[in-house]
Amino acid sequence: MNAPSSPLRRRLLAGSLLGAGVSLAPVVRSAPKFPVRPVRLVVPYSAGIGPDVVARAVAAQLARHWGQPVTVENKPGASGIVAFGEVRQTPPDGHTIFLADTATLAVNPLLHKSLPYDPVKDLAPITLLFRATFMLMTGVPGRYPDLRSLLAVAGGAPDRVRYGTLGNGHPSQMAVEVMARQAGVQMMPVPFRDGGALFTAVALGEVDFTAISMNTVAGLVAAGRLRPLAVGALARMPAHPQVPTIAEAGGPAVEMRPWAALVTVAGTPAPVLEQLQRDLTGAISAREVREMADTAGFELMPSTPQALRDRAASDLALYEPLVREGRVARL
Repeated sequence: MNAPSSPLRRRLLAGSLLGAGVSLAPVVRSAPKFPVRPVRLVVPYSAGIGPDVVARAVAAQLARHWGQPVTVENKPGASGIVAFGEVRQTPPDGHTIFLADTATLAVNPLLHKSLPYDPVKDLAPITLLFRATFMLMTGVPGRYPDLRSLLAVAGGAPDRVRYGTLGNGHPSQMAVEVMARQAGVQMMPVPFRDGGALFTAVALGEVDFTAISMNTVAGLVAAGRLRPLAVGALARMPAHPQVPTIAEAGGPAVEMRPWAALVTVAGTPAPVLEQLQRDLTGAISAREVREMADTAGFELMPSTPQALRDRAASDLALYEPLVREGRVARL
Protein backbone atom coordinates (compact mmCIF):
# COMPACT_ATOMS: atom_id res chain seq x y z
CA MET A 1 0.00 0.00 0.00
CA ASN A 2 1.32 3.40 -0.91
CA ALA A 3 1.74 5.92 1.89
CA PRO A 4 0.67 9.53 1.46
CA SER A 5 3.29 11.57 -0.37
CA SER A 6 6.05 12.69 1.93
CA PRO A 7 5.49 16.42 1.29
CA LEU A 8 1.85 16.04 2.32
CA ARG A 9 2.82 14.04 5.40
CA ARG A 10 5.41 16.58 6.43
CA ARG A 11 2.96 19.43 5.93
CA LEU A 12 0.13 17.78 7.83
CA LEU A 13 2.17 16.35 10.68
CA ALA A 14 3.94 19.64 11.23
CA GLY A 15 0.63 20.86 12.55
CA SER A 16 -0.17 23.06 9.59
CA LEU A 17 -3.68 21.65 9.18
CA LEU A 18 -6.17 24.50 9.14
CA GLY A 19 -3.30 26.89 9.64
CA ALA A 20 -4.02 28.80 6.48
CA GLY A 21 -7.61 29.53 7.39
CA VAL A 22 -7.01 32.74 9.31
CA SER A 23 -3.85 33.83 7.56
CA LEU A 24 -5.72 34.04 4.25
CA ALA A 25 -8.20 36.54 5.66
CA PRO A 26 -7.84 39.94 4.01
CA VAL A 27 -6.87 42.98 6.00
CA VAL A 28 -9.90 45.19 6.62
CA ARG A 29 -10.00 48.76 7.82
CA SER A 30 -13.28 48.49 9.69
CA ALA A 31 -15.20 45.57 11.09
CA PRO A 32 -17.89 44.41 8.65
CA LYS A 33 -21.41 44.09 9.99
CA PHE A 34 -22.25 40.44 10.65
CA PRO A 35 -24.57 38.73 10.07
CA VAL A 36 -26.52 40.69 7.47
CA ARG A 37 -28.70 37.78 6.27
CA PRO A 38 -29.70 34.26 7.38
CA VAL A 39 -26.83 31.93 8.30
CA ARG A 40 -26.52 28.29 7.22
CA LEU A 41 -25.14 25.60 9.51
CA VAL A 42 -24.34 22.57 7.34
CA VAL A 43 -24.30 19.25 9.20
CA PRO A 44 -22.92 16.12 7.47
CA TYR A 45 -25.20 13.84 9.53
CA SER A 46 -28.82 12.76 9.29
CA ALA A 47 -31.45 14.78 11.11
CA GLY A 48 -32.31 13.62 14.60
CA ILE A 49 -29.07 11.92 15.62
CA GLY A 50 -26.74 13.28 18.30
CA PRO A 51 -24.54 15.70 16.32
CA ASP A 52 -27.58 17.14 14.55
CA VAL A 53 -29.46 17.62 17.83
CA VAL A 54 -26.56 19.56 19.35
CA ALA A 55 -26.08 21.60 16.17
CA ARG A 56 -29.74 22.64 16.22
CA ALA A 57 -29.48 23.70 19.85
CA VAL A 58 -26.46 25.86 18.96
CA ALA A 59 -28.30 27.30 15.95
CA ALA A 60 -31.26 28.31 18.12
CA GLN A 61 -28.94 30.16 20.49
CA LEU A 62 -27.22 31.99 17.64
CA ALA A 63 -30.50 32.99 16.01
CA ARG A 64 -31.71 34.47 19.29
CA HIS A 65 -28.45 36.35 19.79
CA TRP A 66 -28.08 37.62 16.21
CA GLY A 67 -31.71 38.33 15.37
CA GLN A 68 -31.20 36.41 12.13
CA PRO A 69 -32.41 32.92 11.18
CA VAL A 70 -29.78 30.16 11.48
CA THR A 71 -30.87 27.25 9.31
CA VAL A 72 -29.49 23.74 9.83
CA GLU A 73 -29.01 21.86 6.56
CA ASN A 74 -28.38 18.11 6.76
CA LYS A 75 -26.10 16.67 4.07
CA PRO A 76 -25.15 13.17 5.30
CA GLY A 77 -22.90 10.66 3.59
CA ALA A 78 -19.37 10.17 2.27
CA SER A 79 -17.74 11.18 5.57
CA GLY A 80 -18.63 14.82 4.97
CA ILE A 81 -16.65 15.00 1.71
CA VAL A 82 -19.55 15.99 -0.51
CA ALA A 83 -20.99 18.37 2.07
CA PHE A 84 -17.82 20.37 2.57
CA GLY A 85 -17.01 20.21 -1.14
CA GLU A 86 -20.19 22.28 -1.57
CA VAL A 87 -19.57 24.53 1.43
CA ARG A 88 -16.10 25.56 0.27
CA GLN A 89 -17.64 27.16 -2.82
CA THR A 90 -19.78 29.58 -0.78
CA PRO A 91 -18.73 33.22 -0.20
CA PRO A 92 -16.10 33.62 2.55
CA ASP A 93 -18.20 35.95 4.67
CA GLY A 94 -19.12 33.81 7.69
CA HIS A 95 -22.70 33.16 6.62
CA THR A 96 -22.00 29.45 6.07
CA ILE A 97 -20.76 27.38 9.01
CA PHE A 98 -19.81 23.71 8.74
CA LEU A 99 -19.89 21.04 11.42
CA ALA A 100 -16.58 19.29 10.76
CA ASP A 101 -15.37 16.23 12.62
CA THR A 102 -12.51 13.78 13.02
CA ALA A 103 -13.15 12.39 9.53
CA THR A 104 -13.28 15.78 7.79
CA LEU A 105 -10.10 17.14 9.31
CA ALA A 106 -7.93 14.19 10.34
CA VAL A 107 -8.96 11.02 8.47
CA ASN A 108 -10.07 11.99 4.96
CA PRO A 109 -6.78 13.78 4.13
CA LEU A 110 -4.90 10.57 4.94
CA LEU A 111 -7.22 8.10 3.24
CA HIS A 112 -8.08 9.83 -0.03
CA LYS A 113 -5.70 10.48 -2.88
CA SER A 114 -7.89 13.41 -3.90
CA LEU A 115 -10.59 15.40 -2.14
CA PRO A 116 -12.92 18.19 -3.30
CA TYR A 117 -11.48 20.30 -0.49
CA ASP A 118 -8.10 21.05 1.03
CA PRO A 119 -8.23 21.12 4.84
CA VAL A 120 -5.32 23.54 4.92
CA LYS A 121 -6.44 26.00 2.26
CA ASP A 122 -10.23 25.83 2.39
CA LEU A 123 -11.13 25.82 6.08
CA ALA A 124 -11.03 28.58 8.67
CA PRO A 125 -11.18 27.03 12.16
CA ILE A 126 -13.55 28.52 14.73
CA THR A 127 -13.97 26.21 17.73
CA LEU A 128 -14.18 22.63 18.88
CA LEU A 129 -17.77 21.66 19.65
CA PHE A 130 -17.89 18.35 21.52
CA ARG A 131 -16.26 14.98 21.94
CA ALA A 132 -17.77 11.56 22.48
CA THR A 133 -16.32 8.53 24.23
CA PHE A 134 -16.38 5.08 22.64
CA MET A 135 -16.88 1.87 24.54
CA LEU A 136 -15.87 -1.55 23.30
CA MET A 137 -19.07 -3.60 23.07
CA THR A 138 -19.48 -7.34 22.66
CA GLY A 139 -22.46 -9.66 22.52
CA VAL A 140 -24.07 -11.48 25.42
CA PRO A 141 -22.53 -13.81 26.33
CA GLY A 142 -19.99 -13.32 23.51
CA ARG A 143 -16.93 -15.38 22.65
CA TYR A 144 -14.66 -13.45 25.01
CA PRO A 145 -15.38 -12.79 28.69
CA ASP A 146 -13.10 -9.76 28.80
CA LEU A 147 -10.76 -7.60 26.74
CA ARG A 148 -7.64 -9.35 28.03
CA SER A 149 -8.73 -12.71 26.60
CA LEU A 150 -9.75 -11.09 23.31
CA LEU A 151 -6.35 -9.47 22.88
CA ALA A 152 -4.60 -12.71 23.82
CA VAL A 153 -6.37 -14.53 20.99
CA ALA A 154 -5.67 -11.69 18.56
CA GLY A 155 -1.99 -11.79 19.50
CA GLY A 156 -1.70 -15.49 18.73
CA ALA A 157 -3.83 -15.64 15.60
CA PRO A 158 -3.87 -12.52 13.39
CA ASP A 159 -7.31 -11.70 11.98
CA ARG A 160 -9.06 -14.35 14.08
CA VAL A 161 -10.77 -11.61 16.08
CA ARG A 162 -13.34 -9.73 13.97
CA TYR A 163 -14.74 -6.32 14.81
CA GLY A 164 -17.57 -4.38 13.22
CA THR A 165 -17.24 -0.88 11.77
CA LEU A 166 -19.40 1.53 9.80
CA GLY A 167 -16.94 1.61 6.91
CA ASN A 168 -13.31 2.11 6.04
CA GLY A 169 -11.87 5.04 7.98
CA HIS A 170 -14.91 5.44 10.23
CA PRO A 171 -13.91 6.72 13.70
CA SER A 172 -14.81 3.30 15.13
CA GLN A 173 -12.23 1.62 12.91
CA MET A 174 -9.56 4.23 13.55
CA ALA A 175 -10.09 3.88 17.31
CA VAL A 176 -9.86 0.08 17.28
CA GLU A 177 -6.79 0.08 15.06
CA VAL A 178 -5.00 2.56 17.34
CA MET A 179 -5.61 0.14 20.21
CA ALA A 180 -4.60 -2.90 18.15
CA ARG A 181 -1.38 -1.26 16.96
CA GLN A 182 -0.35 -0.27 20.47
CA ALA A 183 -1.22 -3.76 21.73
CA GLY A 184 0.85 -5.30 18.92
CA VAL A 185 -2.00 -7.36 17.47
CA GLN A 186 -3.91 -7.65 14.19
CA MET A 187 -7.69 -7.85 13.98
CA MET A 188 -10.07 -8.02 11.03
CA PRO A 189 -12.50 -5.14 10.39
CA VAL A 190 -15.92 -6.06 9.03
CA PRO A 191 -17.80 -3.10 7.50
CA PHE A 192 -21.56 -2.60 7.83
CA ARG A 193 -23.76 -0.16 5.95
CA ASP A 194 -25.74 1.00 8.98
CA GLY A 195 -25.76 0.86 12.75
CA GLY A 196 -28.74 -1.47 12.98
CA ALA A 197 -27.02 -4.21 11.00
CA LEU A 198 -23.78 -3.67 12.93
CA PHE A 199 -25.35 -3.92 16.38
CA THR A 200 -27.35 -7.00 15.39
CA ALA A 201 -24.18 -8.70 14.16
CA VAL A 202 -22.37 -7.95 17.42
CA ALA A 203 -25.32 -9.16 19.51
CA LEU A 204 -25.52 -12.42 17.52
CA GLY A 205 -21.77 -13.03 17.67
CA GLU A 206 -21.26 -12.67 13.92
CA VAL A 207 -18.47 -10.23 14.81
CA ASP A 208 -16.71 -10.20 18.16
CA PHE A 209 -17.03 -6.54 19.16
CA THR A 210 -17.31 -2.95 18.03
CA ALA A 211 -16.48 0.53 19.29
CA ILE A 212 -19.48 2.79 19.83
CA SER A 213 -20.75 5.35 22.33
CA MET A 214 -22.87 4.00 25.18
CA ASN A 215 -25.79 6.33 24.49
CA THR A 216 -26.14 4.87 20.98
CA VAL A 217 -26.67 1.33 22.25
CA ALA A 218 -28.02 1.94 25.76
CA GLY A 219 -31.27 0.16 24.91
CA LEU A 220 -29.46 -2.96 23.71
CA VAL A 221 -27.27 -2.96 26.82
CA ALA A 222 -30.33 -2.62 29.06
CA ALA A 223 -32.02 -5.46 27.16
CA GLY A 224 -29.05 -7.74 27.79
CA ARG A 225 -28.02 -8.05 24.15
CA LEU A 226 -24.75 -6.07 24.31
CA ARG A 227 -22.15 -5.92 27.06
CA PRO A 228 -19.40 -3.30 27.52
CA LEU A 229 -15.85 -4.65 27.70
CA ALA A 230 -14.04 -1.37 28.35
CA VAL A 231 -14.31 2.37 27.96
CA GLY A 232 -11.96 4.26 25.64
CA ALA A 233 -10.80 6.83 28.18
CA LEU A 234 -7.97 7.18 30.66
CA ALA A 235 -10.40 7.22 33.60
CA ARG A 236 -13.72 5.50 34.21
CA MET A 237 -16.85 7.39 33.21
CA PRO A 238 -18.87 8.71 36.17
CA ALA A 239 -22.07 7.59 34.45
CA HIS A 240 -20.76 4.02 34.06
CA PRO A 241 -18.31 3.44 36.92
CA GLN A 242 -18.56 -0.34 36.62
CA VAL A 243 -16.94 -0.35 33.14
CA PRO A 244 -13.11 -0.51 33.30
CA THR A 245 -10.84 1.55 31.10
CA ILE A 246 -9.03 -0.23 28.27
CA ALA A 247 -5.83 -0.18 30.32
CA GLU A 248 -7.59 -1.61 33.38
CA ALA A 249 -9.13 -4.33 31.21
CA GLY A 250 -5.73 -5.53 29.97
CA GLY A 251 -5.14 -3.33 26.92
CA PRO A 252 -2.92 -0.31 26.22
CA ALA A 253 -3.67 3.10 27.74
CA VAL A 254 -5.49 4.62 24.78
CA GLU A 255 -8.39 7.00 24.35
CA MET A 256 -11.22 6.59 21.85
CA ARG A 257 -12.76 10.04 21.68
CA PRO A 258 -14.07 11.21 18.30
CA TRP A 259 -14.89 14.91 18.19
CA ALA A 260 -16.72 17.57 16.21
CA ALA A 261 -15.89 21.19 15.49
CA LEU A 262 -17.27 24.28 13.77
CA VAL A 263 -15.42 25.85 10.84
CA THR A 264 -16.17 28.26 8.04
CA VAL A 265 -14.70 29.14 4.65
CA ALA A 266 -11.11 30.31 4.41
CA GLY A 267 -10.75 33.95 3.48
CA THR A 268 -13.49 35.07 5.85
CA PRO A 269 -12.48 38.49 7.28
CA ALA A 270 -10.65 38.28 10.59
CA PRO A 271 -13.20 40.44 12.49
CA VAL A 272 -15.99 38.08 11.38
CA LEU A 273 -13.96 35.05 12.46
CA GLU A 274 -13.36 36.64 15.84
CA GLN A 275 -17.07 37.36 16.26
CA LEU A 276 -17.98 33.83 15.19
CA GLN A 277 -15.60 32.35 17.73
CA ARG A 278 -16.91 34.61 20.47
CA ASP A 279 -20.59 34.06 19.68
CA LEU A 280 -20.27 30.33 19.10
CA THR A 281 -18.41 29.88 22.37
CA GLY A 282 -21.26 31.66 24.12
CA ALA A 283 -23.88 29.53 22.37
CA ILE A 284 -22.07 26.27 23.16
CA SER A 285 -21.91 27.25 26.82
CA ALA A 286 -25.67 27.87 27.09
CA ARG A 287 -27.68 25.67 29.44
CA GLU A 288 -30.01 24.44 26.70
CA VAL A 289 -27.09 23.28 24.57
CA ARG A 290 -25.45 21.59 27.53
CA GLU A 291 -28.65 19.67 28.26
CA MET A 292 -28.90 18.48 24.65
CA ALA A 293 -25.25 17.40 24.69
CA ASP A 294 -25.70 15.51 27.95
CA THR A 295 -28.67 13.66 26.48
CA ALA A 296 -26.63 12.71 23.41
CA GLY A 297 -23.68 11.59 25.53
CA PHE A 298 -21.31 14.32 24.36
CA GLU A 299 -18.88 16.47 26.31
CA LEU A 300 -18.98 20.09 25.14
CA MET A 301 -15.56 21.65 24.65
CA PRO A 302 -15.62 25.20 23.19
CA SER A 303 -12.09 26.26 22.29
CA THR A 304 -9.84 28.68 20.48
CA PRO A 305 -9.11 28.19 16.77
CA GLN A 306 -5.56 27.16 17.73
CA ALA A 307 -6.83 24.42 20.01
CA LEU A 308 -8.82 23.06 17.08
CA ARG A 309 -5.72 23.14 14.87
CA ASP A 310 -3.76 21.31 17.56
CA ARG A 311 -6.46 18.66 17.99
CA ALA A 312 -6.56 17.93 14.26
CA ALA A 313 -2.77 17.82 13.97
CA SER A 314 -2.55 15.46 16.94
CA ASP A 315 -5.02 13.05 15.37
CA LEU A 316 -3.22 13.21 12.03
CA ALA A 317 -0.03 12.11 13.77
CA LEU A 318 -1.93 9.35 15.58
CA TYR A 319 -3.66 7.97 12.48
CA GLU A 320 -0.94 8.38 9.87
CA PRO A 321 0.89 5.15 10.83
CA LEU A 322 -2.36 3.18 10.49
CA VAL A 323 -2.57 4.15 6.82
CA ARG A 324 1.16 3.89 6.16
CA GLU A 325 1.31 0.37 7.64
CA GLY A 326 -1.80 -0.81 5.80
CA ARG A 327 -4.04 -1.26 8.86
CA VAL A 328 -6.54 1.11 7.26
CA ALA A 329 -6.87 1.08 3.48
CA ARG A 330 -6.04 4.17 1.49
CA LEU A 331 -8.69 4.97 -1.11
